[in-house]
Amino acid sequence: MHTKVKNLKVFTIVMGIFILLLSNTSYSIPSFARQTNLPCSSCHYVFPELTPFGRLFKLNGYTMTGIATIQSTYKEDNTNLKLLSMLPISAMIQGSHNLIAKSIGGVQNDVTEFPQQFSLFIAGAISPNFGSFIQVTYDDQSGQFGLDNTDLRYADHTLLFSNDLLYGVTLNNNPTVQDVWNTTPAWGFPYVSSAVAPTPGANPIITGLGGSVSGLGAYALYNNLIYGEFSLYHVTKLGGPIPETVMDSSMTMAGYSPYWRLAIQQQWETDYLEIGTFGIASQFYPTGIADNSSDKYTDIGFDAQYEKTFDSGTLIAHTSYITEKQTLDATYAAGGSANPSLKLNAFKIDASYNLPVGVAFTLGYFNTTGDSDPILYAPAAVTGYNTNQPNSSGATAQITYLPWLNTQFSVQYVLYNKFNGSSSNYDGSGRNASDNNTLYVVGWVVF
Repeated sequence: MHTKVKNLKVFTIVMGIFILLLSNTSYSIPSFARQTNLPCSSCHYVFPELTPFGRLFKLNGYTMTGIATIQSTYKEDNTNLKLLSMLPISAMIQGSHNLIAKSIGGVQNDVTEFPQQFSLFIAGAISPNFGSFIQVTYDDQSGQFGLDNTDLRYADHTLLFSNDLLYGVTLNNNPTVQDVWNTTPAWGFPYVSSAVAPTPGANPIITGLGGSVSGLGAYALYNNLIYGEFSLYHVTKLGGPIPETVMDSSMTMAGYSPYWRLAIQQQWETDYLEIGTFGIASQFYPTGIADNSSDKYTDIGFDAQYEKTFDSGTLIAHTSYITEKQTLDATYAAGGSANPSLKLNAFKIDASYNLPVGVAFTLGYFNTTGDSDPILYAPAAVTGYNTNQPNSSGATAQITYLPWLNTQFSVQYVLYNKFNGSSSNYDGSGRNASDNNTLYVVGWVVF
């Protein structure tokens, strides 16, 4: 069986290399490119959109190598040391210019951020079956470095009913950051956006947990067809007392939150399709830690991804729908909401066409709806809800240009049809949804 599994690994790598030769140009983390000795377009269409080979690379624990390594073995075919001959370190810097349709209370409506973000990555193989994606980021809003998206993986293969079973363990700090499809919150479109423009206030809880929790889970991909994962998350807030005290607690996860993921994928000659579901059930202390007073959130998501390769480029489409049930026991008891339970729904869809010359065009639509609540969704200048409803909708258009594989420039325009409940006077202070329309120009360099 050991020989069969080894042959399956070789087959998977060979098929992946064949697939990547059909991919368009893009860029990714250079340490991965140095490790595999393959161009960045092997794993990405336009970062962070993964190609079929990129998905396999991630699921296999970021461990595929194409360069000489330092290694030793004991017994036959049993490697107990395999180190890269180079440090798996990369860096990324982003600069941007933001233009909002209407200024906010005497503040300039155009802002230049340089850097908007500066990141260091430790990304690559650590051992034969264990690899990392660790991102440490400087944020210009806080002026501090902090741990960003992080995913540590162990992965291996075996046979199940004569078919390949890829299985692994992931330790990460953001539900869906471990996902290999661009339909879930961590890696969904838009992949980068303005850090200073007003954005809708109501979002499912699963979209905002990055950096405040950590999770350990197991996953498996059977016959390159069926994917499943189950993880448990727990609070891991940084920058404060550990464990948190009553006074320092705000939206702190209570206990352990189960996260699940199930997907089915199929690859044809020029077409690819994935359909799946994901979700998390969690409890939070809204303010202060109490034994019997918490809010419960259950997020259930459905997603699909389609890819079509043409001679002139690649069409990629993503869609997701998340429905959230909120049981606000603690918030309602404290007078923070008018209703003990609410629902929130978020729908997104986008499609992009990537040309071989390094140009991509993307158009997306988003729509958030939910129950009204006059306390939770109250009027307030810019950020408020005059109609007491969380409903927001609009479109995002983006043009991306990659002059080199490690350099990307994007022009993005976000248009709001509805913002925090309505199109006109949405905040109760005279501001319209269209006043928050944003032109965003950003450049990325990774090295």
